[in-house]
Amino acid sequence: MNIILAQQNYHIGNFEKNIAKIIDGINAAKAQGADLVVFPELCVCGYPPRDFLEFEDFIAQCYHAIDVIKTHTKDIAVLVGGPARNPQREGKDLFNAAWFLYEGEVKQVVHKTLLPTYDVFDEYRYFEPSYEWNIIPFKGKKLAVTICEDIWNLGDNPLYRICPMDQLIAQEPDVMINLSASPFDYDHDEDRKEIILANVLKYKIPMYYCNAVGSQTEIVFDGGSLIYDAQGNIARELPYFEEAMDGMELEKLVGSHLPPVKPADFTPLTELVFDHNIDRIYDALVLGIRDYFGKMGFTKAILGSSGGIDSAVTLAIACDALGKENVRAILMPSPYSTSHSVDDAVALSKNLDNPYDIIRINDIYETFLTTLEPYFKGLPFNVAEENTQSRIRGNLLMGLSNKFGYILLNTSNKSELSTGYGTLYGDMAGGLSVLGDVYKMQVYSLARYINREKEIIPANIIDKAPSAELRPDQKDSDSLPDYAILDRILYQYIERRQGPREIVAQGFDAALVSRALKMVNTNEYKRNQFCPIIRVSSKAFGVGRRVPIVGKYLS
Repeated sequence: MNIILAQQNYHIGNFEKNIAKIIDGINAAKAQGADLVVFPELCVCGYPPRDFLEFEDFIAQCYHAIDVIKTHTKDIAVLVGGPARNPQREGKDLFNAAWFLYEGEVKQVVHKTLLPTYDVFDEYRYFEPSYEWNIIPFKGKKLAVTICEDIWNLGDNPLYRICPMDQLIAQEPDVMINLSASPFDYDHDEDRKEIILANVLKYKIPMYYCNAVGSQTEIVFDGGSLIYDAQGNIARELPYFEEAMDGMELEKLVGSHLPPVKPADFTPLTELVFDHNIDRIYDALVLGIRDYFGKMGFTKAILGSSGGIDSAVTLAIACDALGKENVRAILMPSPYSTSHSVDDAVALSKNLDNPYDIIRINDIYETFLTTLEPYFKGLPFNVAEENTQSRIRGNLLMGLSNKFGYILLNTSNKSELSTGYGTLYGDMAGGLSVLGDVYKMQVYSLARYINREKEIIPANIIDKAPSAELRPDQKDSDSLPDYAILDRILYQYIERRQGPREIVAQGFDAALVSRALKMVNTNEYKRNQFCPIIRVSSKAFGVGRRVPIVGKYLS
């Protein structure tokens, strides 16, 4: 039995395109002599469809997609993901399902049992968990089909009270097949391999694991689909961050002469490692930009280029994602901008060969100050004057965006977003945040990765002290702790959900920890007004992190 995995990139709600892509995958699998081709979770509609699932018309189109796809299964079996209606009145109206199609018919429908309701997942909002478990008989073999989270309930601290494979293994299946939409984060690929290996070693049968690829607003799916033999060896690993198809005959996975693999010794990150999987982070950000623009029908981006590290890295990634000719950089020096920052920004655009303009804001800034002077009542210069410069830049960028159809890319990093070091309606403006889930020290690692073969980002941008340049001789260190320390504290609080006592116990200064955590919690109101952030960590700001704006905890 030849089983092929089709790792594809879908567009949520674009049924015509998704159907065509799946049919192309079926035809390609036929050409490779496949008996069965497997597609990812909820592939007919795209994942995550969220509240689209509440529209009966949306569900009807999902069913229509199944009807079209099944007509292409005369000589090949197909497993596709899509919602299925619950025939019982009790419970939710839908199941998250895997549809087994063969000979032009729906032969069987498998329902997902374990419904993740944490971080970016909210499946129990829409779906009913499965209450029955049956293998799929096919060509003399028994297939144990599960969906994404169904294989993740192994370990010392199970999240759910049931394990679907424990039910299915009693029916003596020959193989496990998992349809998945497992998002990327920079510590997840090894974790994923560990859990698949744990399933193989526990149940002693091979596994075909088909993961989605592509970006859906803020969530990036990295692919990396896998085939494991019965001994726990990786027989196939599909590429990351790109569409691919590959497979293997089931019989070759059972009679392997390779020795059994020992259980994985994977340890999740317990502290922030600035350059950990930086190449994967880069690829995820490129895909995140490319898919956001492509799926929304946008082609051109604009951003403010300050000569600082954040805008430099954002510009370089955007040029890679969209093409250098489609990314316009706007340099907007103020009275406090240093000449080397302007020179650095110009040098960067010349290295990248992208279009750029210089718009000095000195006169506009003076007009604002003159207009506001009677109302500022002679009070000393403070953040009001600083933020006016930032908001002028935001207005100029949005004006150009509206006139020429650009999408503004935000350049703020996660350290700044965490601590509120940004100006609402100024440098926090944008349609998509590229670095909002990347800490400042990781941004430097990205810059070095971008420069791995030749200097693209000028060395001075990387070497100089970071500054917003909104007042004379300003440095980020005037307002924020050293990033190398701050980022580690923020990681413990945000990603690892450690409280102040646990963080201080790790050796961090108590006053610094208290200050940092207070900055995080008191600036939730700013992040609540921020644009979508491409997610690359295990806990990004946005849909996966929900804390009160007016909460008193640690503030």
